[in-house]
Amino acid sequence: MIKRYLRVICLSVGSIILFPATSCKEETKHVKQKKVTFKKEGELKLLKASNDSIIKKIDIEIADNEFETQTGLMYRESMKDDHGMLFVFPDSRPRSFYMKNTRFSLDIIYLDEQQTIVSFQENASPLDENSLPSNAPAKYVLEVNAGLVQKWQLQVGDKISYTKF
Repeated sequence: MIKRYLRVICLSVGSIILFPATSCKEETKHVKQKKVTFKKEGELKLLKASNDSIIKKIDIEIADNEFETQTGLMYRESMKDDHGMLFVFPDSRPRSFYMKNTRFSLDIIYLDEQQTIVSFQENASPLDENSLPSNAPAKYVLEVNAGLVQKWQLQVGDKISYTKF
């Protein structure tokens, strides 16, 4: 009986030494997210294909390096209707975007090397990680608030022109 009692004590002490005590509560570390704000880096005109008339002028941020193209509009809460983000890639090829960590709906406009609209992905859902393909080779991608493609009556074949500051 004493041997059995000593064995239980030894096993109990051993488990305390070998397995450090942990709290049932999980510690939550709060990392304060830096607020990302719009930084005007250029101006963009949307042009009607039929007569080059101006459909809309917007202020843009330009994503033209790997970090900026990977981050895009992630972690932002909203964007004004007269703002957008233009992605500029070194080559023209089929593109695919997703809405990971993007907290508001977007229209994604794909453009070829001549800055002509080749396709759209409208009303992309916030935080959705599904692929949103270009369906044609694209060198440029313009992100604007959801619903603006319809509001501005954009069509495949319409163009953009932009100035970088």
